[in-house]
Amino acid sequence: MRIGIDTRLASYRKAGISRYTLQLVEALQHLAVEDEFVILQGRKNKEPILARPNFTTRTLLTPSHHRLEQLTLPWEIRPLKLDVLHSPDFIPPFRAQTRTVITIHDLVFMLYPNFLDKDAARYYGQIDQAVLHADGIIAVSNSTKHDIMRLLGVPDNKITVIYEAASPAFRPLRTSEVAAHIQRRFELDPGFILFVSTIEPRKNLPALLRAYRELIDKYHVTAPLVIAGQKGWLFEEVFTLVTSLKLDNHVRFLGRVSSQELFWLYNTARMLVQPSIYEGFGLTPLEAMACGTPVIVSNVSALPEVVSDAGLLIDPNVPEEITVAMWRLLKDEALWNNLVEKGLKRAACFSWDKAARETLALYHSVV
Repeated sequence: MRIGIDTRLASYRKAGISRYTLQLVEALQHLAVEDEFVILQGRKNKEPILARPNFTTRTLLTPSHHRLEQLTLPWEIRPLKLDVLHSPDFIPPFRAQTRTVITIHDLVFMLYPNFLDKDAARYYGQIDQAVLHADGIIAVSNSTKHDIMRLLGVPDNKITVIYEAASPAFRPLRTSEVAAHIQRRFELDPGFILFVSTIEPRKNLPALLRAYRELIDKYHVTAPLVIAGQKGWLFEEVFTLVTSLKLDNHVRFLGRVSSQELFWLYNTARMLVQPSIYEGFGLTPLEAMACGTPVIVSNVSALPEVVSDAGLLIDPNVPEEITVAMWRLLKDEALWNNLVEKGLKRAACFSWDKAARETLALYHSVV
């Protein structure tokens, strides 16, 4: 088979879907297969993502999410003579003369349309046509699969649940091994509270900020709140709230960090807090658990499915619950150690090798 994988989004965005796509490609290259893979890259990627005998790279002129994408992308893909094309960013080229597989990571744009800007609403508004056109659909969790069936009317047998996983690079290290890196790079000492995400509404950062303010006022906590992630969209409220809550000297915004820096942050944080309103999977808490860092996550959508009993679950709409959970992990050593152990075991249940094998099987099944 000749399999195309669209990685264009990674040309300008490294988080979320791009990380999923690159991890999948990385895992596929280690399988002993006869198939030929064609990696479709954007113009900003100057070097091939990988170089192996059965992997070739094609640079496409059509930018990801472009308004004319549905007109120009099929024209660029047609000469490649693909048997199947995988579009990991929800929307395939509708006029492409090949079988298609899409990955649906979540349906937040349907459940919370106010969380999107106009460009995102236009792009993801094509989802109804996408699920009709696709020959196979990957859902990254059972929670997302149920949403697809409920909101889009897709039959059960057209959807395959294939879990993501943390990169094998995320693993526990002794704090002393990475403390110097964190101090030198960010002027941080170990033991901080960590939040990792692009800053956008569904990540519910305002609730975390209010909970953190209460943590300082009620429990006199000095551990800083560290926010690692670039500005996304509709982020202005977050920075306004930091000032109004008088948290400027307590909250550190690091912006986008590299994978290596994220690895150091996980390994020196006291905890990761992710109070999202909605998640299709939950890769960030999985990465933290793989590093031996306890997590606090919302009790909604796919997060309980991923974290199970290896973390503390809170109601994302109740900042007081977030406050109490953070206080417990700061002061209760027995609880902290218990969640470290549980988190490592839970993270080990997910594997990119397994995800790659299941994805490859789906490619074959749709052709």
